[in-house]
Amino acid sequence: MAAPDDLLYEYAVIRYVPRIDREEFVNIGVVMMNKRHKWLKGRVMIDDERIKALHPHSNIEQLKKQSCLFELKDVPSAHLPVEEKYRWLTAVKNGSLQVSPSHPGILKAEGIDPQSLDKGQIHSMMEDEFQRLFSILIL
Repeated sequence: MAAPDDLLYEYAVIRYVPRIDREEFVNIGVVMMNKRHKWLKGRVMIDDERIKALHPHSNIEQLKKQSCLFELKDVPSAHLPVEEKYRWLTAVKNGSLQVSPSHPGILKAEGIDPQSLDKGQIHSMMEDEFQRLFSILIL
């Protein structure tokens, strides 16, 4: 059974900033977390053409290597709770890979009593919400 706060999540947008002095960026990914259910997901999509249009001298291969961290590959301290991993990933950085402020969200269970949801259903809903966010913020 889910409590209403089980449906809360946080997300942040991953940005590529080729020249910090110009403050221009391209959204390249999303990281999302639900603390209560220990759910964490990140995904990056590098659009070579958009990046090259903004900054023709960008090193796309280096960007791909650096940004894979946000897909939770080789995340330091794998034993940390998801909320600490999320905080580490979304910490303020002053480099070419930056993260937006963290935003709260709540899963919509239209026509469904949140109390009737089990963990599997909540995980499925989080996956759907992640895909929705990714498609409107990155694609």
